[in-house]
Amino acid sequence: MSGRIRVVVAKPGLDGHDRGAKVVARALRDAGMEVIYTGLHQTPEQIVDTAIQEDADAVGLSVLSGAHMTLFARVVELLAEQGAEDVVVFGGGIIPDEDLPRLAEIGVARVFTPGAPTQEIVDWVRANVPGSAGQHQERTAQPDAEPAQTP
Repeated sequence: MSGRIRVVVAKPGLDGHDRGAKVVARALRDAGMEVIYTGLHQTPEQIVDTAIQEDADAVGLSVLSGAHMTLFARVVELLAEQGAEDVVVFGGGIIPDEDLPRLAEIGVARVFTPGAPTQEIVDWVRANVPGSAGQHQERTAQPDAEPAQTP
């Protein structure tokens, strides 16, 4: 594995505007990260499936529709259900300041609002997302399996 940070950038819900998500995806890629852009109209289930299949270190969500509370919460919940709590979730979009504390409570690590410089996003991801692609806890193991014994 390369050890580079792997980020899934996704547009959940019915938003039809993806320019910001594409700008962020390109900035992360130009900074040396591996980026998987899912495209428009993704369900939280599709996003989490992609994150797990791609062994992502982080998921960046872009929501402009006002459905950020529901969509962000569902992605965090599904990651936890799949044993992928180590995947860092961050987001951006038109998100009222009063929603930021609740998003942090549910597990969204950071929210960037319109006008955030892409370099700020890149720097934050580098500082807060471990580049451990391929080293996540095994997500397909049986949850109650005993650890391997060494002789």
